[in-house]
Amino acid sequence: MAKRIEPVDRLVGSNIRIFRTAKGLSQTALGDSLGVTFQQVQKYEKGVNRVGSSRLQKIAEVLGVPVNRLFDNAINDIEKPVSNEVVTDLLALPYSVQLLKAFAKLPNDRLRRTLAHLTESIAENSKR
Repeated sequence: MAKRIEPVDRLVGSNIRIFRTAKGLSQTALGDSLGVTFQQVQKYEKGVNRVGSSRLQKIAEVLGVPVNRLFDNAINDIEKPVSNEVVTDLLALPYSVQLLKAFAKLPNDRLRRTLAHLTESIAENSKR
C-alpha cells in the first residue's frame, strides 16, 4: 500500500523550502544542523516524509522563524486543497526567492516596474 502524502505535510515542506531558500541555506546545511542527510531534507520539503514535532521545532530554530510560520496558509479542512494561488505557492517555485531578493536590491521603482513588465511580457509570449 502506497503512503499517502497529506496536504498539510506538503504545505509544511513547501514552507520549509521557502524559509530555507530565503535564509540562503542549502539542503545539506539544513540537514547538517538537524543531524540528517540532505536527502531527508528533500523528503521533508516534498512532504514525502512527515516532520516530527521536535524536529519541526529544531527546523524553525535553524530557520529563525516561529513554528507556526511553517503552517502559513494552512486550511481548516485539510481534505480540501487550497483553491487559489497563495504567496507561498508562488515562492515555492524554483528561483522565486532568488528573483525576489534580486528584485528588492534594484535601486529604484522605475527599474522594478520595467523588470515586472518585462517578466510579464515574457510569460505571456511563452504561452503562445
